[in-house]
Amino acid sequence: MALHNLKPAPGSTHKTKRVGRGQGSGMGKTATRGQKGQKSRSGYKNKRGFEGGQQPLQRRLPKVGFNSGVEKPYVINVDKVKRVAELEEITIDTIRSVHKMAKSVTKVKLIGSGVKEIVSKIKDENISHSGQR
Repeated sequence: MALHNLKPAPGSTHKTKRVGRGQGSGMGKTATRGQKGQKSRSGYKNKRGFEGGQQPLQRRLPKVGFNSGVEKPYVINVDKVKRVAELEEITIDTIRSVHKMAKSVTKVKLIGSGVKEIVSKIKDENISHSGQR
């Protein structure tokens, strides 16, 4: 085997259709474009999503959805989850040890009337609160 005698596998290639070369070829006259119409003309170019003047599908359907790039925090009410309020040091890892959270959670917001008392225990910049300092 060498570069000068490489050939494609048998049956993998086909002769190109040679259209518009007379009636005897069977592909003369309209050159396989059918009768009249936009697609039969020279210079025809189909635009993506064009449906012949009918309102295209992507314009008929309503706009839907929006994905915000801002990550929303996981909210914990300290009045309801007392174990979080009882922690000595509040970080995401210590919250995970007493409260079930998904592994994907990276930001936590503490809410409730008891937040004002535990603000000084927060040691992680990824934990915010609703109370005032």
